[in-house]
Amino acid sequence: MAASLSSTTHTATRPAARAAGPRTTGRLAALVADIRAAVGRGLPPDPTACLVGEKLAPHLGAPGLLTPGQCEGDPERYRQHLLHAEADGSFSLVALVWLPGQRTSVHDHVSWCVTGVHQGEEHERRYRLLPSDSPDGRARLIATEDVVNPQGSVCGFAPPGDIHRVWNGGSDKAVSIHVYGADISRLGSSVRRVYDLPADR
Repeated sequence: MAASLSSTTHTATRPAARAAGPRTTGRLAALVADIRAAVGRGLPPDPTACLVGEKLAPHLGAPGLLTPGQCEGDPERYRQHLLHAEADGSFSLVALVWLPGQRTSVHDHVSWCVTGVHQGEEHERRYRLLPSDSPDGRARLIATEDVVNPQGSVCGFAPPGDIHRVWNGGSDKAVSIHVYGADISRLGSSVRRVYDLPADR
């Protein structure tokens, strides 16, 4: 099956546009082929994420995976580089580049997701949504786990139960590779919903 290999870039709040042509490394092309085979098995979201994580892990930290441009950050906000969007929309790869202190909102996702830390480390806080027991009828978020993901670490998840916040709590740039079971070139982002609710910070 033909794949659409692109290397478009956008900041975290702007939609991605298709690149004029393919731009990838040999190692990234090999990773895409491995992920295509895993996704092509047609398994449910959880085992698909597990298989994709197994394919991603050996490539993390490898110097030939990303081009220098795909590791560039943005001083205003974390930056997303679209690395690949499969032609049939079944999966996408992005590189997220985090300068120190940059973070996401509390959010969930449109699809299953696998993340791997390529450089530096990512901090993550995971949440559970509790129904309201207050007079104002507002639900709230309870923090369930705080995780520091160093270079080489991989985690995967599938909705529901995928609410989290991610940030760079270190003093150096961090780069992570994210694989989503959706067409990020069309959607622009993996975020389904941002949670503007009382939450454990």
